[in-house]
Amino acid sequence: MYKLIAVDMDGTMLNDQHALTPEVIQAVRKAKGAGIKIVLCTGRPLPGVQRYVDQLSLREEGDYIAVFNGALVQETFTSRVVSQLDMLYEDVMELEYLSRELPIAMQYFSEKHIYTPQKDIDKYTVLDAYLNSIPLRVRTLEEVGPSLALPKVMFVGEKDDIDQTELLLPEKIKARNEIMRSTPHFLEFLHPKASKGNAVMDLAARLGIAREEVMCIGDNGNDLSMIEAAGCGVAMGNAIPEIKAAADIITLTNNENGVAEAINNVLLQSR
Repeated sequence: MYKLIAVDMDGTMLNDQHALTPEVIQAVRKAKGAGIKIVLCTGRPLPGVQRYVDQLSLREEGDYIAVFNGALVQETFTSRVVSQLDMLYEDVMELEYLSRELPIAMQYFSEKHIYTPQKDIDKYTVLDAYLNSIPLRVRTLEEVGPSLALPKVMFVGEKDDIDQTELLLPEKIKARNEIMRSTPHFLEFLHPKASKGNAVMDLAARLGIAREEVMCIGDNGNDLSMIEAAGCGVAMGNAIPEIKAAADIITLTNNENGVAEAINNVLLQSR
């Protein structure tokens, strides 16, 4: 019934300890063995998914990942870029200026590094660097320069501060960026055409897979586009209300192997 299953990582495939359970690993491997493409589709940067790609045996020819909320899609076996949408330097610069005015902590990414312009580094930036095993550098955008490809910017902080920041975003910022909440502490900015939904459906089209043959599984705001785009959208039991409302199916939570349950149900239906 489904030929491609795109799965979010944090809060979805990973439990609250940011780990893959044996049940999830087994379900993914069974699905792959049955000819179903499993695509990790995450807001994480490339370094933050590599160990999970290996644990899930998703580094063979014909395996794909989508990172930076869909701004970069790669074939894992060769690292060949399938699609890439980087932000304009001017738009990142405008976000840095805005972060100073509000003020709110800011971080931005290249493929291999996470940067922050603030010398007093926010704890959520430190946590993000640690969880993703990605080197952290303190650099203003002027110091980095316009030649480096930058797929994603984030404002980070306590939930109330991020809530207030979201309300204060100027209309010109909203018009020039794809904006989403991936957690209560992260407000994310991408190229205006970059999203998980666009990335998954573009990949499916390249592979000759119809919308009706695509399932997407997620839990948070940055998953909404792919939940809505898929032939079958699956919300985790721990998903935010907006994701549950948009989904066709609600599975168990990320601490109850909800991804394994959803995949195993697909395998049962395909027999």
